[in-house]
Amino acid sequence: MRVREYVNTRVREYESTRIREYENTRIREYENTRVREYVSTRQHNLIIMNMIKTHKDLVVYQMAFETAITIYELTKSFPREEIYSLTDQIRRSSRSVCANLSEAYRKRIYPKYFVAKLNDCISEAAETQTWLDFALELNYIDTSNHKNLYKSYDNIIGKLVNMSRKPEKWSF
Repeated sequence: MRVREYVNTRVREYESTRIREYENTRIREYENTRVREYVSTRQHNLIIMNMIKTHKDLVVYQMAFETAITIYELTKSFPREEIYSLTDQIRRSSRSVCANLSEAYRKRIYPKYFVAKLNDCISEAAETQTWLDFALELNYIDTSNHKNLYKSYDNIIGKLVNMSRKPEKWSF
């Protein structure tokens, strides 16, 4: 009996040692993978940040700026009685997306402020979409212009949301 107990004890010790070694190996592999991912992500972020010198280099800024210019050109044909209401509001909100984005980019050293300004951009883009709906309903713009501009602002909002979800990617 004693020999059997001794053998069973040794087998359990051996198995537990093997299990611990296996677990430690898996943990090291996982940690190494995480370190590699972090390093590659960090290198990727540094490459992107070296490519982006100012807010004007951001794709989302370029999209918002081009869309604001398009809106400005379209609103030139709006009726005169809308000059201080719909025309003014849609122009202001579309320009505000760009203005808030440039301010956010300059304040990216403070992640919470950066995210707050990005949220302002998102709000202004959504407001612009609302004004586009009004312009369509009042027949100031045609359906194809509305659809293209609305879709453009959906893309802008998506990019801004992605930026706000990972502010550390843009901060330094």
